[in-house]
Amino acid sequence: MSLSEYRKKRNFAKTPEPAGRLRALHRGRTFVVQKHSASHLHYDFRLEVGGVLASWAIPKGPSMNPRQKRLALRTENHPLEYATFEGVIPEGEYGAGVVMVWDKGDYRPQHDESIEVQLANGKIEFVLDGVKLRGGFALIQIAARSGRRDQGDAWLLIKQKDEFAATSWNIEQAPLDRSVMTGRTLEEIAEGRSRRQRGL
Repeated sequence: MSLSEYRKKRNFAKTPEPAGRLRALHRGRTFVVQKHSASHLHYDFRLEVGGVLASWAIPKGPSMNPRQKRLALRTENHPLEYATFEGVIPEGEYGAGVVMVWDKGDYRPQHDESIEVQLANGKIEFVLDGVKLRGGFALIQIAARSGRRDQGDAWLLIKQKDEFAATSWNIEQAPLDRSVMTGRTLEEIAEGRSRRQRGL
């Protein structure tokens, strides 16, 4: 798992994003979802795998409704430090726009097979323990870019049927539209307003 593509795309003298480092021996199980108002609004879904955050861009955002299969496009690995990044990427820089920590927590694999092996095989099943996302999910690869299994692949993120599933899920609901770290909206982050009490 490499960070070379991540670093190649960014000028860390200009962007506040962390340069980070590969943590080969780190065995944590963090996940984070960042709402990203860039050229197109989307959600970045990240799972800690092999000392980095394996990442997917989800145009419509994750869903707690098992009937809603969400397209998830694999992007470059991000450093673990990115899990707490919230702020504004300046104009002219890769991914320019506002980033919110929309959800964050821990996860665990559903099977004995390691997440690294599941990722390589194109199907990951895991349980999330976040503020907004809970229970079982699956990421399933549906198309791979030839010769580039680490980037540019199309996957589906699907909520599994369990006690946390919600057919009435609406990601646009106001209570869901705030940072789990600071309680701020995208607009408040863009304006540089101070932290709020988390009221989720």
